[in-house]
Amino acid sequence: MTSTDMSPADRYRELAATFTRRVDVVPEDRWDSKSSCDGWTARDVIRHVIDSQRDMVKVVGLEFDAGPSVDDDPAAAWAALRDSMQRVLDDPAQATLEYDGHFGRTDLAATVGRFICLDLVVHGWDVAEATGTDTTISEADLEWVGGVAESLGDSIRMAGVCGPQIPVAEDADQQTRVLAYLGRRNRQDPHSARK
Repeated sequence: MTSTDMSPADRYRELAATFTRRVDVVPEDRWDSKSSCDGWTARDVIRHVIDSQRDMVKVVGLEFDAGPSVDDDPAAAWAALRDSMQRVLDDPAQATLEYDGHFGRTDLAATVGRFICLDLVVHGWDVAEATGTDTTISEADLEWVGGVAESLGDSIRMAGVCGPQIPVAEDADQQTRVLAYLGRRNRQDPHSARK
């Protein structure tokens, strides 16, 4: 249950735990299933999540060990990265390292607590949707993700972020609406608009 007043370290810990649960239930033969991210499989989604976090810490001069390969063991690769990021966030000296970002001067923890954590929720859904596992996102996480996404304004539509908003039925549920705002079709929801 994501709270708006959580520290970035605690938000990451909570959302990474949910992401881990999603990863851990993926059947071995489903990692190469097509995801809702254009041209990516479920394995590619995990690779992107890991690479994004690796790249994020490099911006402030940090680097993670190589860890297990996503090609060999996506769950182990994710777990190693997750633990490395949590150690950084739990260390105030590293978490508060500053850099000049897209929205101005900020620090690592603030970026992880907003953008990286948003990725954990959204890409967790992508993995579940691709692999036929439970795609449910908690109401609190949906509210938080929706608020962050809307606060990003037009930046959410930049190349490589989210696609165009997808129209949905007026009576669509909260998850379908949030996913549609992020350019995703909730195929498991009967109210989701179809192309």
